[in-house]
Amino acid sequence: MRHAHEHRKAGRTAEPVQVYLDRPDRERLERLATALDATKSDVLRRALAALESQVRRPASRPAEPVSLPVFKGKGLQPGVDLDDTAGLLDLMQADDAPR
Repeated sequence: MRHAHEHRKAGRTAEPVQVYLDRPDRERLERLATALDATKSDVLRRALAALESQVRRPASRPAEPVSLPVFKGKGLQPGVDLDDTAGLLDLMQADDAPR
């Protein structure tokens, strides 16, 4: 396994970060570092980059427009609070009540 001082890039400054891992995760980190011939920091750095690539939306592809269904009705109703689920249920059930 390489030591951190052998792998530093020129101009890079490191800030120590303390990470607490359970024994199985610590052992897995050590196995990966050995298998990849890398430092534990390099393994964690690569894992963070992989996770970030999964959650980041590619800049080259803009979001596609979403087609929303349209229902007949009167549109938006004044005084309806969309955050009040009980009130919404009452309003929806009132429309279904026999007249």
